[in-house]
Amino acid sequence: MAQDCGRQYERVAEIGGGAYGTVYKARDRQSGQFVALKSVRVQTDQDGLPLSTVREVALLRRLEQFDHPNVVKLMDVCATLRTDQETKVTLVFEHVDQDLKTYLNKAPAPGLPPERIRDLMHQLLHGLEFLHSHCVLHRDLKPENILVTSRGQVKLADFGLARIYSCHMALTPVVVTLWYRSPEVLLQASYATPVDIWSTGCIFAEMFRRKPLFCGDSEVDQLRKIFDVIGLPPEEEWPADVTLSRSIFIPVSPRPITKCVPEISQLGADLLKEMLTFDPLRRISALNALSHPYFQEG
Repeated sequence: MAQDCGRQYERVAEIGGGAYGTVYKARDRQSGQFVALKSVRVQTDQDGLPLSTVREVALLRRLEQFDHPNVVKLMDVCATLRTDQETKVTLVFEHVDQDLKTYLNKAPAPGLPPERIRDLMHQLLHGLEFLHSHCVLHRDLKPENILVTSRGQVKLADFGLARIYSCHMALTPVVVTLWYRSPEVLLQASYATPVDIWSTGCIFAEMFRRKPLFCGDSEVDQLRKIFDVIGLPPEEEWPADVTLSRSIFIPVSPRPITKCVPEISQLGADLLKEMLTFDPLRRISALNALSHPYFQEG
């Protein structure tokens, strides 16, 4: 780990702030290359080592050896000891000028052509399958965390950093959008890689609609909006040991997905339905989604 980011990287502009800190566009003083800097403060043990951070950074470094085209490149890591109990870790990523939200907003009416959406989805799933095959969950997929280069290349960003942020999250009130969270996360049940597939399904629908699919203002409201589309799941699918009872929700039947996303093709609707399956064990995987007939369409 390099010890001082300040000497090597000159901040140019603030890109955005989030629950986990501010992201800056910066210039590498040696190469002149633009990069993105993301800093987070982590608590350290009695020897001054942020162990979870070390583990996570080692994993991210290992992923870099594969140089996957659909995952943003981690270029450097800097650690600065602030106090005996706290270290500032700065992650240096390749810089991409726009995220998917900006890309969608810039598309002229009536929005992106179907073949462009298909290409973006295929790339997104390729990046996701790569992460999942290496046991990395994203946990916070949304249009702002998906970058699109000027050549239309998709790159997943902000992946695999949940453990780095875990200490920080206890110190700071975290408000992350509910709109892309899976039912098992909303119910505070156990979760795994299917959480990312649910989020991807929400993003897939948004590419056609040009607005989010489920816009709840609380966990319960978000679940109600989800059930209004996919229907209230049967009792046997409701996870055990969760605080919210199924009985508080009105029984509703599923609506055809094409009612909510009218521009989508029948094959696209079938894939979307498999992504927005309530039971995570029955939800399609990234690997199987890549083989779906939707990607042979047209």
